[in-house]
Amino acid sequence: MAESLGIGMIGSGFMGLSYSQCVVAHVEGAHLVSITGGSRAGALAEEHSVPADESVEAMVARPEIDAVIMATPDQCRLEITEKVAAAGKHLLVEKPMAPTVAECDQMIQLCEQAGVSLGVVKTERFRTITRKAKALIDEGAIGPIRMMRTLSAFPISLTRDVFAERQWMYDPDSGGLFMGMASHNTDFLRWICGKNVVRVFAQVNTFSDIDSPAQSVMAQLQFEDGIMAQMWTTSELPDPSIPNSEVRFEVVGRDAILDFENFNFLRMGKGESWEDVFIPEKFDWANDPKNPVRLEPHYRVIQGFVDSIHQQRPQTIGGAEGRAAVEICEACLLSAATGQAIDLPL
Repeated sequence: MAESLGIGMIGSGFMGLSYSQCVVAHVEGAHLVSITGGSRAGALAEEHSVPADESVEAMVARPEIDAVIMATPDQCRLEITEKVAAAGKHLLVEKPMAPTVAECDQMIQLCEQAGVSLGVVKTERFRTITRKAKALIDEGAIGPIRMMRTLSAFPISLTRDVFAERQWMYDPDSGGLFMGMASHNTDFLRWICGKNVVRVFAQVNTFSDIDSPAQSVMAQLQFEDGIMAQMWTTSELPDPSIPNSEVRFEVVGRDAILDFENFNFLRMGKGESWEDVFIPEKFDWANDPKNPVRLEPHYRVIQGFVDSIHQQRPQTIGGAEGRAAVEICEACLLSAATGQAIDLPL
């Protein structure tokens, strides 16, 4: 293995821009070799002074590429994984890993058979604020976890803009906006408590005129050891939406409560009062997407992926972790379709 890992970037949208910048400016032990995929690939490649490949096949044929980062619509990921694994390249996949558990299983099998490393992006585990919350829990600051709640809510005015820019979300083969949001939340809940979900009951609806299912989901999640959790995702609230609701978590322990929102605050309620534990630095994601504060969890993900390859060890967040998040999401949809609670594993 070369001292510096050659990285190919598949995808040139907002996250392709983000990961390319991470590799170029922040990640150690890796360098950007080329970019492919999407209408903006040429401009992004020119910005970073690397070639734009005509196809995934052309990219993975490059001997100087050791690994690729895939930031494409989720319904394309199994097909691309087949090409990447067959070429013997390691692979880091954006979340959700795939729109179905069955496709996740195939991706895992393809990479195992090819002897290549498969990592999955889970930025919630790498934010400073969430790591501080995890450390408090692991230190016993709130006692054993009993209940959790997570909310990701957006106004429909913003959602219309998102769908206008991401037409692939209308594709019935995609996991859509629900999978895109909830794969974060479900993974985080598993990580924060260290337990697996064993049963799911959910209601799913689209109340607006957006032609895409599951724009609003409410789910009850039963974890191992009797831990109770609720997950609410919605992209169709009226303005002004709900304050501090983009990625909100509440964790109730025996002795105290943690309340935190990714971009605004981490608070602990203990005894008779609440105190601010951490207030994250602000950034403007829309107008300053390359801000190092915004990119921090993303380049930490990539750094972990690169380090594991250099050290020839399994990925910390590999296919099994990516699959587990998709499984919970799929169970929500199945529960809503049948009106029954769904036991996991599927």
